[in-house]
Amino acid sequence: MVCLGNICRSPLAEGILQKKADEKGFQIEVDSAGTSGYHIGEQPDSRMRETAKNKGVSIDHLRARQFEVEDFDRFDLIYAMDKSNLKNILQLARNEEDKKKVRLIIEESHPGMGLEVPDPYFGGQQGFVTVYNLLDEASDAILKKIQNGER
Repeated sequence: MVCLGNICRSPLAEGILQKKADEKGFQIEVDSAGTSGYHIGEQPDSRMRETAKNKGVSIDHLRARQFEVEDFDRFDLIYAMDKSNLKNILQLARNEEDKKKVRLIIEESHPGMGLEVPDPYFGGQQGFVTVYNLLDEASDAILKKIQNGER
C-alpha cells in the first residue's frame, strides 16, 4: 500500500486489509510505504488513527517508511492510492515484471474507472471517513480475488 507520506491512506489500507485477512485466516503480509520521505518513523496522522479506531482497526503501531526498489522483490502486489504515486512507483521499476505488480487500489473495487483515493490530509474529518469507506470496499475486492485464486 503506497501513498505520498505514509501517514494517512496507505497505513489505513494496510490496517484494514491485514485485519480482514487475519479474520478470514489468510496468510498474507500487508505493508505500507510512502513515495516521499517526509514522515519516516512517524505514526499515522492522529485523525486517521481515530477514524480507524472508530471502525475497529488499530494502526497506532505503524510507522511511516519510504518505498524502496527492494519492495518489488518483497511483495507480489503494490497498490498505489493515486495516479501521482502510481507514476512515482513505476519510475522506480527495474523491468516489466516490477511494473506488472503495480496498480491503483480503487481499480480492485471499481475496475476501469481510473478512480483515486483522495488525500484527506488538508480536509475535514469527513474526508478521512470517505477514505476509510473506499479502502474498506477495495480490501473486500482484494480478498475476494485472493479467495478465488486471482491475482
